[in-house]
Amino acid sequence: MRVMTEGASVTPLELFFDLVFVYALTQVTALMAADLTWPGLGRGLLVLALLWWCWCCYAWLGNTVRADEGVVRVVLFAVVATMFVVAATIPEAFVDLPGGLSGPVVFAACYLTVRVLHLTIYWYAARGDAGLRRQLVRAALPMLGGALLLFTAALLPPYLTDDPDRVLTLRTLLWVLALVVDYGGIMAIGAAGWQIFSAAHWTERHGLIIIVALGESLVAIGVGIIALPISWPIIVASFLGVTVAGALWWAYFDVVSIAAERVLARARGAERAALGRDSYTYLHLPMVTGIILLALGFKKVLSYVGDESHHRLTDPLHGLGLLALYGGVILYLLGHVGFRLRNMRSVNRPRLATTVLLVLLLPVADHLPALAALGLLAVVCAGMVVAEVVLFGPARRALRDEFLAGHGAGGAPGR
Repeated sequence: MRVMTEGASVTPLELFFDLVFVYALTQVTALMAADLTWPGLGRGLLVLALLWWCWCCYAWLGNTVRADEGVVRVVLFAVVATMFVVAATIPEAFVDLPGGLSGPVVFAACYLTVRVLHLTIYWYAARGDAGLRRQLVRAALPMLGGALLLFTAALLPPYLTDDPDRVLTLRTLLWVLALVVDYGGIMAIGAAGWQIFSAAHWTERHGLIIIVALGESLVAIGVGIIALPISWPIIVASFLGVTVAGALWWAYFDVVSIAAERVLARARGAERAALGRDSYTYLHLPMVTGIILLALGFKKVLSYVGDESHHRLTDPLHGLGLLALYGGVILYLLGHVGFRLRNMRSVNRPRLATTVLLVLLLPVADHLPALAALGLLAVVCAGMVVAEVVLFGPARRALRDEFLAGHGAGGAPGR
């Protein structure tokens, strides 16, 4: 195995690894769309949080040793295959479908396999690093505790109660507890011992997963119009959706990812590990979650404007569909505010103001036709980008020029 060094970049095998997450995120969006209720939305977000934790585990591993060298390459292919089964089982993660194997059990078993493989290969990669190995032993405890709770949830007997909804509720509560144990356990063991060997690789890796999530939002636009005849409302909605997604891309990649890499590169040891854990492992989750909720909102808007069962230009987008559309952007921007606060100890006022504005506009959007609500969202997001360019123009240009001079005009995304 080849150890990662400062300045190393993401390997092609890691990009291949991310392809399975494209499918998994699509499955999460479909899961929530199929049961657009508060409990259904909550279960979808629980699955997303679990998938995110799996992805983060291998982001840490990939920053320690090259993913495309030696035994790590072989293990990663096995993980990709197992994660694909996890993604395929997402529709049955909580409710087993008739026939075949038990969906919840298969999901939990494959999840445990992915986590055990991660710890095993990480242990091997950490030979000679006693501090890292101690952290891995500590990390195994919340991982095993969370996995045990997931298996308990999966194995709940259907005859536990005469009401299947109660079994589903209990299973959901066990999932919540499992994630609290896993997420909280890693925070509790501290950052000392963890290592981030390449700031460039770390920031690029997380930038690419943001692109993967944004890609899912664009996929949702296309999926929303499958089997629907093309029309002007669909064309307009598509342009507006891409505008919103483009604004979210700009918000991350224009200067934020560049500035964050510089801060991370200056940090050392446990300080760098804590910064990477807090601002990337934890604070990137609300960003990804926000994008997936936005994808769900896109899906609902396109079904409104393209489906003849609705009055295309007059029907409002009420309830959770509208909340996903606006709330997704709100959550994404809140993630950005927290990200900057943790990295640079400052608040981005235009983004905070945009977040407040979107909250205030929610009741207004509730009375607008679905297409107009999307249009209003696109105007606000585009306005935020324009405001930042005007307010921070010279500083933004200087930062980007310095970055391009150091990395070349073809610098990798996220770096």
